Parts: sequence; structure tokens; C-alpha cells
Amino acid sequence: MKLPFWKKIRQSSRPRCTALVAAAGNSTRMGGVNKLLQPLDGVPVLVRTLTALQRAERVNEIIIATREDDIMEISRLCHTYGITKCSKVIRGGETRVHSVLLAALEASSDTELLAVQDGARPLVTPLLIDAVIAAAERCGAAAPAIPVKDTVKTVGTDGAVEQTLDRSSLRAVQTPQVFQSAILKAALQSAAEQQLPVTDDCSAVEALGKTVFLIDGEEENLKITTPMDLFFAEAILQARKEQR
Repeated sequence: MKLPFWKKIRQSSRPRCTALVAAAGNSTRMGGVNKLLQPLDGVPVLVRTLTALQRAERVNEIIIATREDDIMEISRLCHTYGITKCSKVIRGGETRVHSVLLAALEASSDTELLAVQDGARPLVTPLLIDAVIAAAERCGAAAPAIPVKDTVKTVGTDGAVEQTLDRSSLRAVQTPQVFQSAILKAALQSAAEQQLPVTDDCSAVEALGKTVFLIDGEEENLKITTPMDLFFAEAILQARKEQR
């Protein structure tokens, strides 16, 4: 289907964005099975994530970093489910930082923005993806986040409470996390060289002294980590069907 003329003009003026999908984890809390290939309402978890990226207007290219044993299967899934924006499926590294850095280095040379997406967030919506990319276009580094609902405490090694944090200023950060290409590459390279224990890409960018801005995330944008998360995701998908 051909795009309307003005839509073509609008899209051509946007900075090129490549989505980097982190899909090389070991799924240690899923009982030894690869969570990304588990069916979620009949469709593999990773495919649901990729489909959202495929439908996002501001994503031009997708690169997937995965385990070597899964490269052929994921490539097959991309073909089967019509993930035409996927240009490469590559072998990931030993850590998340290395995997995302390897994927970033494979992005097209004219890429201006890099959007890092957890492969295990299958309920992310194209609307949220486009919103975060638009925010990063304005400020250079952006991510979605939701308020923390529970009271959060820091504890010592003996289990004793050391501090109760003010949850009004706490946010749970999601993906995609989107950055100017040069900033993310420099941050990941620095984190890898210093072996920083970063748990997400925002942390790597923050360690470089850059400011990351947060926008409203989505409550349903959960990450599949345990079998219970699959149960919750199934329920959310069922609710979405009933709302149509």
C-alpha cells in the first residue's frame, strides 16, 4: 500500500532510527526454556515484540542480537511473520552491554537514533515506541517509565532495613530506551571497558554524564522474566481482545 504524499514527506524529514533488540539472555528464571520463543496466545514472545517495532512509524530498521544457537530460528520467524524491517540477526555478547554494543555497530551508517528494546517486552505498543523516539529526537536520550507503587526499602546483608525511599520520586524504567547514536555507542564502549555493572542502557549513558529524560510508560509494558509473567501477559492480551 502506497503512503499518502504528505506522510512520505513527514517521514523523510525524521531522523533515521534503528531498533536494537536485546535477545541474548539465558532465561535463567524460566526453568531452562528460552522465554523469547515461548508461545504467548499462539505467537512467540519475541515475535510480538518485533511486530510492535515493525508497526512503529518511526522505526526504520531492526537489528536483533541473540544467542548463536537461535540465529537461524529467529531469522526464520522474521520471515514467517513478515518482520521486513529486520536487516540483521547477529550473535550477541557475554553481557547485555556487549550485545547491544555489537548490534549498535551493525546499524546503518546514516542512523541518527538508536532504540534499545528488550526482546522480552512483547506487550509494548507502536504508539509508545514512537513517543519515546520522538522524545529522544528532541532531547537526545529518553525512556518510558511508570511510578513505583510499592514502598521500596534498602537493606543490609543481614536483611535489616537501612532506609525507606520516597516512592513519589521513584520510577520503574521500561524499554525502548532511545538515544542519539554517538551517545549510546560511546556510553556502551565506556561501560564495557570499565566493566560497569549497569542494568540498562540509561545507566550506561548516565555514567557518561549525560541526562536521560523520562516520559510516561505503559502499565502493560511488562517484561517476561518468570512463568507467572507469561500468565499475566496472556490475561492482558485477552482483555485487549475483549475491548476491540
